[in-house]
Amino acid sequence: MGAIRANLQAVSARIARAAQAAGRDPHTVRVLAVSKMHPAAHVDEAYHAGQIAFGENYVQEALGKMQALARLPLEWHLIGPLQSNKARLAAERFAWVQSVASERVARRLSENRSAEQAPLNVLVQVNVSGETSKSGVAPAALPALAHVVAGLPRLRLRGLMAIPEPTADIALQRARFGVARRCYDALAGEGLALDTLSLGMSDDLEAAIAEGSTMVRIGTAIFGPRGTGGAHPDGVAKTHS
Repeated sequence: MGAIRANLQAVSARIARAAQAAGRDPHTVRVLAVSKMHPAAHVDEAYHAGQIAFGENYVQEALGKMQALARLPLEWHLIGPLQSNKARLAAERFAWVQSVASERVARRLSENRSAEQAPLNVLVQVNVSGETSKSGVAPAALPALAHVVAGLPRLRLRGLMAIPEPTADIALQRARFGVARRCYDALAGEGLALDTLSLGMSDDLEAAIAEGSTMVRIGTAIFGPRGTGGAHPDGVAKTHS
């Protein structure tokens, strides 16, 4: 058995245990394989092990993989901060953008999504740990932005995404994920039709599932450590995922 296939099975087992502990059906949690800084060959291997959805941080890096793997029916998610000059490409080429954090970016995506394409699935990124260096809208400003996004043509608001500050403190992990869950529930209570809460990564997926995550973004636990050093094709700094 290949390493990536074995890793996917191990991640599925972790999800099943975490869901059982939380009294949830494991099938309500999707895996997004974070393939940033991993070659197209690794994505191909994961696909043939049953993985369909892949997350990328950098538009230009993702476009190269999309071209190399165009023969495969993959679902591409943009999970990194979106520069305004990349909004057209993101709108045209991705199925999901999980990192919407401003009305300006949302409008650019809406304007550049073709009417012939399915609506672009969008998550609003919420900053649940208050880091000034972290992308995302503050919880207090979230409702106004979410309602704007929900009203834009050619976009479909699916829910929220958050990337809290890393910590080994499980209680703190849960507290921060809980902020996102309460924001999600409040928006649903305001009538928004949401179905996706993207929380949790390789080191904290159990806490995320306990707090209601429906999508975990897993990179290292599937593909192993990423490469380090060197400039990124989008000209932006590294972020963890």
